[in-house]
Amino acid sequence: MSASGGTKAIVAALAANLAIAVAKFVAFLFSGSSSMLAESVHSLADSGNQGLLLLGGKKAKREATPQHPFGYGRERYIYAFLVSIVLFSVGGMFAIYEGYEKIKHPHPIEAWYWPVGVLVFAIIAESFSFRTAIQESNLIRGGLTWTQFVRRAKAPELPVVLLEDLGALVGLILALGGVGLALLTGDGVWDGIGTLCIGILLIAIAIVLAAETKSLLLGESAGTEEVKRIEAAVVDGETVTRLIHMRTLHLGPEELLVAAKIAVQHDDSAGDVANAINAAEERIRAAVPIARVIYLEPDIYKETATSAGPDLAKTPDDNDH
Repeated sequence: MSASGGTKAIVAALAANLAIAVAKFVAFLFSGSSSMLAESVHSLADSGNQGLLLLGGKKAKREATPQHPFGYGRERYIYAFLVSIVLFSVGGMFAIYEGYEKIKHPHPIEAWYWPVGVLVFAIIAESFSFRTAIQESNLIRGGLTWTQFVRRAKAPELPVVLLEDLGALVGLILALGGVGLALLTGDGVWDGIGTLCIGILLIAIAIVLAAETKSLLLGESAGTEEVKRIEAAVVDGETVTRLIHMRTLHLGPEELLVAAKIAVQHDDSAGDVANAINAAEERIRAAVPIARVIYLEPDIYKETATSAGPDLAKTPDDNDH
């Protein structure tokens, strides 16, 4: 994901959520609807989340230091994980609490035109934000389904904004349904039920976000297509005759570490091997531009020692050739 594409979607979502949060809170003050209060807190939490994503993107651009020699690219994962916590605690838990209180102590909705009008406005605004996130995602999604895109994306911002916007739209529909049923029946319990459903929805989305960003924080390898391109680029058929084994790791969404053991001819000179390694690194970077940190170790390939297949528990420095 390009940084500009992610930033555009985040800014669009931030602008929409700030405007919607204010409108929802005003509607709550005039109508007393718990759904509107839960939705205003939801939009406020979403605004804070977009702020966290922007902050994470800024911090990730810092230069590497002796203490952090691989840079700060993973800052984006950390702030995306914080988003899931905020969405769970502030948005989801508050909505469940407010819904429970409204079901336990229901009261009718006053000035119904306020919540209905604001909800219609919010649905329109969120739809524009969601459309922007979809357009930016389509630029990099390729042939992946939406589920695959959310699960496999190495850059967390667009999946986060997509799920937030989707959750916001569904939440608005639930709020509109709760308010509508409360007005039709004259029973404020429906407003509380709508609020409770919003809370459950937000917690479900937060759990999905937490699971996906946790995997990124732990460290994910390059995608299948990127691995294939790297494998094809390593071997030149002359000095580098084979890729013995390889490990890849995302240091950040747009920075990949490649560590590999490569087979060279037993009678090659040190100069030939060094030149071959440099050439292989250039081919890898040309094939996968985000492969910025590359460590290639030359070795002599032995068929008998590798016939059992690679041992993923070992590292590229183990003598398993």
